[in-house]
Amino acid sequence: MAKDLDELLDEVETKFCRLEPLRLDLEERPGGGTRGGGRNQAQAEEDLRSTETFKKEDDLDSLINEIFEEPNFDKKSFQKFKSKSSSNTSVRASIQGLSKSCSPVYLSGSAIPCGIGTNTSQRACDRLRCVACDFRVVSYSDYVWDESCDYLFFRNNMPEFHKLKAKLVKKKGARAYACQCSWRSIEELTELQTDHELRWVCGKH
Repeated sequence: MAKDLDELLDEVETKFCRLEPLRLDLEERPGGGTRGGGRNQAQAEEDLRSTETFKKEDDLDSLINEIFEEPNFDKKSFQKFKSKSSSNTSVRASIQGLSKSCSPVYLSGSAIPCGIGTNTSQRACDRLRCVACDFRVVSYSDYVWDESCDYLFFRNNMPEFHKLKAKLVKKKGARAYACQCSWRSIEELTELQTDHELRWVCGKH
């Protein structure tokens, strides 16, 4: 019984304790020495450490792969989210770049170009809106309003040009402005703030 147990233990050592046969092979040689001496033993230990390092790296790689393979972690959704975030940022930036107000706001005749008015770039605002009637202000270059215009005319005909033209008179260099409740004929560059009756503001460009 003891003999069988010894044989079983020897078999277990041979199969599962790999390091021991390696060390025995290196240390126990005929004549009481080793074939390669201490150098071979050091090389064998270095190889063993390298094997363990590679095993750890493989374990780490498999761990990372498992994380990405989790059902709750969708790499495609993550990429879509990133691309949406970047596109939203660019859209916001372009909107902010376009949304500029005139300062000060100018009205003018047709000789002055339309655009964003500033102290250094005096341009007539073509994005005017009335805060009283909430209509966009229309303008017609080289026209003035007839003196017979009244509130009811604009109330009934804004903003249709084919109806409004009945009261438009040709005049080179002038510009006719109107909303549903106010109207002006302008020939020179004029700051909107100087006309206190008008409730017009720049609706942003």
